[in-house]
Amino acid sequence: MKHILFFILFFTALTVSAQELNSGFKSIPAPKFDAKPKKIPAPEIKNPQTENTDIPGIKTPNVFDNTSITPKSRFTIGEEKSNFSMSTENKFANPGDRYIPKMEKDLDKALREAGLKEGRGELIKKNISLGDFKTKSAYFIVKFRDFGAIDGDLVKVSSNDQIIQSQIFLDSNFKQVKIILSNGFNKLDFEALNIGSLGGNTAEIQVFDDKGTLITNDYWNNLAAGFKASIIVTKE
Repeated sequence: MKHILFFILFFTALTVSAQELNSGFKSIPAPKFDAKPKKIPAPEIKNPQTENTDIPGIKTPNVFDNTSITPKSRFTIGEEKSNFSMSTENKFANPGDRYIPKMEKDLDKALREAGLKEGRGELIKKNISLGDFKTKSAYFIVKFRDFGAIDGDLVKVSSNDQIIQSQIFLDSNFKQVKIILSNGFNKLDFEALNIGSLGGNTAEIQVFDDKGTLITNDYWNNLAAGFKASIIVTKE
């Protein structure tokens, strides 16, 4: 029993000592926070018109405030004309240059019509007449040549559908054919067998009677192949 009482007193003394030691320290309570968040005040908006500052205000420009600009879209008398032009000409160009192409075209046409030039222009696709004549001559001497560039023109000669010369090559020198005339009506045909490498069939023709008198001097220009130039002769 004594031992038991001793231990009880011993533990009681220890407990009291521990309480006295712990009584000198105080615990720090945890801070308490509000559950509701604080409200942040909205920034104050200042009216720039009521606030006096040193910065000048910005004003949108109006193009019509400028008296030198006009909203009119048409020209009126006394106003300056527009300098815009779709023409490629300029004030330094020769005014006569515009007429050169037309002059060249007219000259080219005149040369063709005069039989002095040939080319791949419009071919004559029809039979043509070189005239009607009356004579007492027994025969005609017909001479041919190519008045243009020598490009291979060929001609067939016939009288009253009878072939006199099946093929004559035309060059720069005259080549002649003698045609005996029948009494009365004679139709002399000169058929273009081809067209040359540079254009239609072109030929100059000279016709003489049996006394050497020139009956006619004519030509055909750009005659298409297969077509004829003809002379009607009445032998009296």
